Amino acid sequence: MATLRLNLRRQILTTDTGGHRLWRFVEDRVEEPADRTGLLLCDVWDSHWCRGARERLEPLLPKMNAAVHAARDAGVQIIHAPSDTMDFYADHPARHRALAAEPAVPEPVLPAFAAATDSLVGGIFAAAGDPAAYDPPLPVDAADQGTTVAENEPYKAWTRQHPAIDIDAAKDLISDEGGRIFACLRARGIERLLILGVHTNMCVLHRSFAIKQMSRWGMPMALLRDLTDTMYSPARPPYVSHDDGTRLVVEYAEKFWCPSLESADLLGA
Repeated sequence: MATLRLNLRRQILTTDTGGHRLWRFVEDRVEEPADRTGLLLCDVWDSHWCRGARERLEPLLPKMNAAVHAARDAGVQIIHAPSDTMDFYADHPARHRALAAEPAVPEPVLPAFAAATDSLVGGIFAAAGDPAAYDPPLPVDAADQGTTVAENEPYKAWTRQHPAIDIDAAKDLISDEGGRIFACLRARGIERLLILGVHTNMCVLHRSFAIKQMSRWGMPMALLRDLTDTMYSPARPPYVSHDDGTRLVVEYAEKFWCPSLESADLLGA
């Protein structure tokens, strides 16, 4: 079975020679058995109520599909999690495969990544010892739902995962339930879950199968930083470009929740 060579980037709070605090990037090169690794696609829907979100996703789709194929060929377990569309997959073998697992509800733990975070904010939350209390604030304000197109109003526009992403009926899993996905991962001996999809500051962090919850259940995570996007408008704090907003949210994950990597690590598998 193949071995994945992953360059996992995280950030630590340290001090410079003058004693001033600053964040520093640290990259760890790790080797993971492919058959002990999962890759989850979070809410890569066929449509979205926000035109900007649709436009930003479009160029990512070929890279996402290529990463999925490379990972699957190497032996990685692929999980498709397009929330609120399970009726579309009622007769799909990959959906039945996931439904065969009884949902697990593990006791929450303080994410190991949090305990290692040398930061004022992270340290305060971690010191509380309550896994639910550990939740540092996001760096971007998406109170307007993050739309970059003023005329958009939210509605359920999605019906399935985007058809540009191939699903292998013989190998993959389809679910949008965190407990069921965790049970599937545990049954298959998965030791690290990689995640891609949209949107980082919303679904990718907050879904029941995504970074925060899986981390609280003790599953090491890693975010594919070049295969994600945010819902953020430059009209909201911190008043930066959309691309900078995405960068800030990725860096937030690297500081407080999980490392990130690029899809090239999977394409080279």
